[in-house]
Amino acid sequence: MRLDKYLKVSRLVKRRTVANEACDAGRVLVNSRPARASLEVKPGDEIELRLGARTLRVRVLGVDPCVAKQDAAGLYQILSEGPAGR
Repeated sequence: MRLDKYLKVSRLVKRRTVANEACDAGRVLVNSRPARASLEVKPGDEIELRLGARTLRVRVLGVDPCVAKQDAAGLYQILSEGPAGR
């Protein structure tokens, strides 16, 4: 699944266009490398997302393209969360 779509389906980002913009600006890293929105995400990948004053690191557990809102958090495991620049 594409990175921008994964970020939206997992509800880490509210809109896919915001996910695209974050990738284009270099605020999304996958496995410690800057990632484009078109990158294919697979289970086991680690995503670092810097939005505003927050940095979030997660591990991908699943890539189901259609998930109910209450099940979206099951697609990832939070590794760390904190202010940007950490």
